Amino acid sequence: MKARQDRLPRRMSSRPRKLPFAVLALLAALALGACGDSHTKVTTGTYAGESGAQAPYLNVGPLVYEVQISRELNPYSVEDSAYLQGLTPAQRKLEPGQEWFAVFIQVYNNSSRTHLAANRFTITDTQNNLYVPIVPAATNQFAYRGGLVPPNGRLPIPDSVAANGTTQGALLLYKIEIVSLDNRPLEFKIFDPSNAFQTASAELDV
Repeated sequence: MKARQDRLPRRMSSRPRKLPFAVLALLAALALGACGDSHTKVTTGTYAGESGAQAPYLNVGPLVYEVQISRELNPYSVEDSAYLQGLTPAQRKLEPGQEWFAVFIQVYNNSSRTHLAANRFTITDTQNNLYVPIVPAATNQFAYRGGLVPPNGRLPIPDSVAANGTTQGALLLYKIEIVSLDNRPLEFKIFDPSNAFQTASAELDV
């Protein structure tokens, strides 16, 4: 989104005006503050819960990622069972104290060039327990698979099963320890595929 530009007065003096020292000092401080940590992008939201309210837009490299919804999955419900398709018997097995957790995202390429979408996502609780997603087989049409995003394109692809689904997002599927749901907030992090030091993160509401 382009920053709004203030309108200039119709007539301006050609003589340069000296700024007071206090103003110059303030501008210098703002410039230094803007540098910040160049490896971490700032989100425009904090939580992405059942309602999708305040879903954060995460800027990672040239692409923008929107966390639509994050929630636990019930494998016995009709809707949620579809999100678990394409898993091997070993992948499907939950250990005691584990349950399924899903993050649904959209990816936007607002540029005029093709760019590679992220392929590394993590969830971390406050006790530093780290989770990485499980990728189902191609029979799961909701799963996020990354790849190239065309100019002015997005993921999931428009009119796909995932795009037309309830969440309208691509699925990132996790096995998560139930105790981690008590160790909140959960931090969701996306890594730029061209530079792993460039990341963006947001807290997930569950």
